[in-house]
Amino acid sequence: MTGRLERSHLYVPASDWAMIQKAARSAADAVVIDLEDAVAPEEKAASRANVIRAFRELDFGLRLRVYRINGLDTPYAYRDLVDVLEAVGDRLDLVMLPKANAARDVQFVETLISQIEAAQGFTRPIGIEAQIETAAGVLNVREVAQSSPRLETLIFGSGDFAASAGMPLENIGERGAYDQEYPGDRWHHVMQSVVLAARANGLRCLDGPYSGLNAPEGLTRAARNARGLGFSGKQCIHPKQLEAVNAVFSPSPAEVAHAESVCAALDEARRSGRGAVSLNGRMVDAANIRMAQDTLERHRHVQVREQG
Repeated sequence: MTGRLERSHLYVPASDWAMIQKAARSAADAVVIDLEDAVAPEEKAASRANVIRAFRELDFGLRLRVYRINGLDTPYAYRDLVDVLEAVGDRLDLVMLPKANAARDVQFVETLISQIEAAQGFTRPIGIEAQIETAAGVLNVREVAQSSPRLETLIFGSGDFAASAGMPLENIGERGAYDQEYPGDRWHHVMQSVVLAARANGLRCLDGPYSGLNAPEGLTRAARNARGLGFSGKQCIHPKQLEAVNAVFSPSPAEVAHAESVCAALDEARRSGRGAVSLNGRMVDAANIRMAQDTLERHRHVQVREQG
């Protein structure tokens, strides 16, 4: 579950078949066919057919196949689940739930998925990704993270969160005037809360999108900030954002070389019967070893993805 590589999400409107086809061939680790924000209300019901068609007809390769349903506070969500999952539940990987405000929201989706799987005879389990993008979601993020064995990922949505919390925000994912004036980081608490809740429960965690399509330096800076806080990936709204995001959330050659040196030092210490491990005059403790092993495991996943 958590071993899946998910450096980048690429969102594509469920109402645009041509864009879905392009996304299936993109550099994204996960393609998210969106029935929520990207689709007008009068097109939502008809757009479910494109989701079904995509998972039936398109070859996504090693990309994770995801679709985002509408919020549970709308009249569309239950049919988003029933119509799509009954038709192609055996061909997708994950269902994304927006605005997960409490554990019961995830559990509602979990129950419906379980009933559909049982009725259709599906044996390949469907996972859930939950977006934390409201004040209530942040306050309840610990309970959300523990809500279901199907839950694989927590995702921070800065735009909806800012609206929910009454925080002025000019452009989603970008730092604006209030960020320049605030004596600290306005987003640190909520972002770290999402990361810690996810990591404490063995989940992946993704940062929200960056709206500046022609601001590669800003995108890279935002991605590096998220990576530094512990996020495992970031959402993207355009294919040209994928290369930079994938690069930030992939171990660099220097990080891989260092991790290999740490693991080699551990092996040498074990062969020589030494309990203490050192490298370049510094002690190597259990935390260093775990981080090195995680880096090499992630590097292996990246190699498989890029070779596939």
